[in-house]
Amino acid sequence: MINRARLKDLRKIEDQRFLDAHPKSGELFTKAKESMPNGVPMSWMSKWPGAYPVFVEEAKGASFVDVDGNTYIDFCLGDTGSMTGHSPEPTVAAIREQVGRGLSAMLPTKDANFVSAELAKRFGLPLWQFTVSATDANRHVIRYSRLITRRKKIIVIDRCYHGSVDESFATLDNQGNTVAREGNIGAPVELDQTTRVVAFNNLDDMKRALEHNDVAAILMEPAMTNVGIVLPQPGYLKAVEKLAKEFGAKLIIDETHTISVGPGGMTAQEGLQPDFLTIGKAIGGGFPTGAFGMREEIARSIKEMVELEVIDTGGVGGTLAANALSMAAMKATLTKVLTAENFEKMVKLGNRWSDGVESTIKKYNLPWSVNRLGARAEYMFSKNSPNTGKEAADAGDFELEQYIHLRMLNDGFLITPFHNMALMCPETTESDVDSHTKAFDLMCAQLTEK
Repeated sequence: MINRARLKDLRKIEDQRFLDAHPKSGELFTKAKESMPNGVPMSWMSKWPGAYPVFVEEAKGASFVDVDGNTYIDFCLGDTGSMTGHSPEPTVAAIREQVGRGLSAMLPTKDANFVSAELAKRFGLPLWQFTVSATDANRHVIRYSRLITRRKKIIVIDRCYHGSVDESFATLDNQGNTVAREGNIGAPVELDQTTRVVAFNNLDDMKRALEHNDVAAILMEPAMTNVGIVLPQPGYLKAVEKLAKEFGAKLIIDETHTISVGPGGMTAQEGLQPDFLTIGKAIGGGFPTGAFGMREEIARSIKEMVELEVIDTGGVGGTLAANALSMAAMKATLTKVLTAENFEKMVKLGNRWSDGVESTIKKYNLPWSVNRLGARAEYMFSKNSPNTGKEAADAGDFELEQYIHLRMLNDGFLITPFHNMALMCPETTESDVDSHTKAFDLMCAQLTEK
């Protein structure tokens, strides 16, 4: 068991270690507060443990260096944005070449032909469109789903995350009602007007939510990744797919994080046939981009229902979407970085990381569990792996989590913020993983010391 008194003492030690090791980051943070709220360019960056964020000097492959000269093994990897590793050579080379030939012209390039065909091959959906982010992709397919079905409601999974999509910032209260999630900022309407929330892995809830016959689409990850990893029970995803067809709702699969299992994500792995698929981040090698695929009948319906001359005014578009630079980045990333061979290596490393953490948990008799999702893995503060987002959220331990993140950072490892997730890239090594296991073991030994 965790010695809580000991935990408080250990946290004080790590707070001081952080200050001693990061004086230049501290100076930059002080200056940053003059021109940025909380001293960061995006508000959530202030949530990292420690007195202030670490300022990055350079990132390459599986590691980065901060402005104080400290080197870190990066298991966060931009929360999937750099699952390719930082600045992968093929992607960088393609970007360099394209920069001299034009950045954005609101016209297609030949790379768009290649990328769309490659995504079709990987995910099984024949037709593709491009955006600046997966958030935009999710927004667009929700709009299309409402257009085609002439319905208003969207189903999302409790404790899900799909970027800054208004409909997704909902949760269930103690009575099972759809309500705004904590931290929801500026919702345009009450969330139960747009959204119906169901628990992950609960088919009865899903069916009841669909029986109103007012649901345009189900938006979901095939495995939850933003409240901690929550894996689908056997048969769950195909059953949801069947229910969507039965009740006339479009199924949207968000593969932005779950691509960690392989080139075609969980859609290919589980043999899913969604109506839409959204993705972003990793497929551009860290360059901002997104995409969504659709079935042919979906595309036909859209063409029949929308006047071409006015489609850009309907909330689907973006001046920088499908720009030449992002297309070049995606082509290089898909063909030379996110290959089947690299995925095989990354998944093996994900299992090696999990095995190391799991053995340590057992060694110190900690009531924790480990979930695996290809190149991604996470330990959770519950003896049994959660089946729902609520169970995952309830297993959280903010005090302990903050300490672990800070301790790992001070020891030279960055893990994903807000939960205890690690991600492998093609440049991650067995030595990187084993070094983490060693540091994790020492930390657990101190946490359980009487």
